[in-house]
Amino acid sequence: MRFLIRANLRYAASQPCDLLLQIEALSDGAQRVHTAQMTLDRQSVPHSLVGEEGLGTRQWIEAGSNFECRYEAQVDVTRTAALLDTLAQTPRVEIPADVVKYLMPSRYCHPELFLDFVSAQFGDLCGGAMIRAMRDWIACNFTYDSDASPMGATATDSFKVLSGVCRDYTHVLITFARAAGIPARFVSVYAPDVKPQDFHAVAEVYLGGSWHLVDATGMARPEDIIRICVGRDATDASFVTSYGWLELVEQSVQVTRITL
Repeated sequence: MRFLIRANLRYAASQPCDLLLQIEALSDGAQRVHTAQMTLDRQSVPHSLVGEEGLGTRQWIEAGSNFECRYEAQVDVTRTAALLDTLAQTPRVEIPADVVKYLMPSRYCHPELFLDFVSAQFGDLCGGAMIRAMRDWIACNFTYDSDASPMGATATDSFKVLSGVCRDYTHVLITFARAAGIPARFVSVYAPDVKPQDFHAVAEVYLGGSWHLVDATGMARPEDIIRICVGRDATDASFVTSYGWLELVEQSVQVTRITL
């Protein structure tokens, strides 16, 4: 399936500042960027660098007082989703060195605080069946509410109020998985059925020796997800990180399916 992505960003700054921008769809074995163009305002100067884990591209931007960015791309996705229940948990002694860090606590995800809960709630399951149960528990118990997602909210904060946005749902799922000894990471993505349409966040869990996408909000199927970047949590995979004060003026994201 081919998807058309359009993203527009506009920010105001009190003075020039540096931005780390991560909004470009990546190419790998499951998705291929067919065409892409990113246009910046005349003041901004980009410097490309590779994304986390060598996946995708991010940009250091020397931004002026008014930062504007337009991104348009067509991406072919050929990913097929495995049935979670069929995926075995990778023995910990077989987890590769570059995956081990996704078992550890990170800025927004503290699995050590959920060991008892995860054991009591999901302890009779393992592997993909456990991840499915975790995803379903979050979907059944959480309310999608942007007002319940303050800046800096951790998975622990979101769990206390049982609400948040895709970022929070993802942090909670990642935290549950790590508490069960399953590596999990944060993925920034585009997807066509996200409501309201915006940048989206999902988890990837390491099962059966490979990574698998899981959306705790239920809004995006793995077959429809266009990955941008990955990281330990939103710290690594934020679409804009500013080193200086920024005010959002306008932002829009559109993802549509193209019939070939």
